[in-house]
Amino acid sequence: MSRNLLVTGGAGFIGSCFVSRQITAGDRVLVLDNLTYAGHLVNLEQVLHSADFSFVHGDIGDAEVVARCLKEFHPDAIVNFAAESHVDRSIHSAEDFVRTNVLGTEQLLRTTKDWWQGLKPEVRKDFRFLHISTDEVYGSLDKNSAPFTENSSYAPNSPYSASKASSDFFVRSYFKTYGLPTLISNCSNNYGPRQYPEKLIPLMVLNAVSNKPLPIYGTGLNIRDWIYVEDHCAALDLILSGGRIGEAYNIGGECEKSNLEIVQSIYKILDEVKPKSDGTSYGTQIKFVADRPGHDFRYAIDSAKIKKELGWRPRHCFSDALRKTVLWYLDNSEWTRQIMDEDYRKWLHQQYQDFDSSKPLEQKD
Repeated sequence: MSRNLLVTGGAGFIGSCFVSRQITAGDRVLVLDNLTYAGHLVNLEQVLHSADFSFVHGDIGDAEVVARCLKEFHPDAIVNFAAESHVDRSIHSAEDFVRTNVLGTEQLLRTTKDWWQGLKPEVRKDFRFLHISTDEVYGSLDKNSAPFTENSSYAPNSPYSASKASSDFFVRSYFKTYGLPTLISNCSNNYGPRQYPEKLIPLMVLNAVSNKPLPIYGTGLNIRDWIYVEDHCAALDLILSGGRIGEAYNIGGECEKSNLEIVQSIYKILDEVKPKSDGTSYGTQIKFVADRPGHDFRYAIDSAKIKKELGWRPRHCFSDALRKTVLWYLDNSEWTRQIMDEDYRKWLHQQYQDFDSSKPLEQKD
């Protein structure tokens, strides 16, 4: 049965994948997105002209805009992807993260609650509010610690993860206090096509083929659990359809890799599919840079709950999906051109100040 889905932040990396997936499955989708630096309509080009797609340019913190979307679109569910999501940016300035992730989410909840309370009882009981969060709210693990479960204590260590933890608590409170039928998902590191190039995998691919340094924090031994974006979106659909209201579900890719391992895998693919003219490996471009403050050592997710309750499993093999991802960035230079604007270049220079990202890397003997 098709649904009306209001998807906030649907022009971003994960949101756009979810939107395209759900329209293909027969749902009608209204995207509400403020189109900040990481949100671009080009990410939605495959559904822009679909009769089942509509778009509103606006902020989740704007009660008037949200109320109008709710009144006119009558969503069966809201899926909230809208967030500032990059740890490094939050370290430089937390203000936008508080504004969007905390205040914006609370305003979205409040406006939704007021609208939801006015629905007929039979409609109200079927409505869902799915909030997309992160494994980073749980803090950092040691190398041999058990993975995070839904019962792990929150211990955020960055301004970004603190803002997401706060938003999770507000979502929980609106379920407990008002009965708003909420769901929360906490997912591990995503990768795939259309990810904003400040993130590790697209940054490494694009820097490599531009003959720029491949900057790796510290020793590169920090570990993340990686999941292909389409597996994440499939999990979200299952949570939305069958998750128990008021519950949180962890989503992991069962693929723990260090940052150094990820970069090594990328440059080996590039060495094979786009060899350098001088015969050297892209691995020679690796440059270890000063570690970021409060860098969490390891994240790992226990997905037993969503597997048991909803029958979800990650379907994509990491090596195959990573190759697919690398090839997508190589084959979509026009997307890259549109995304990598002046704001992106300024950010890259600010974040990795000990090299000039606008200049080619000098080859050393």
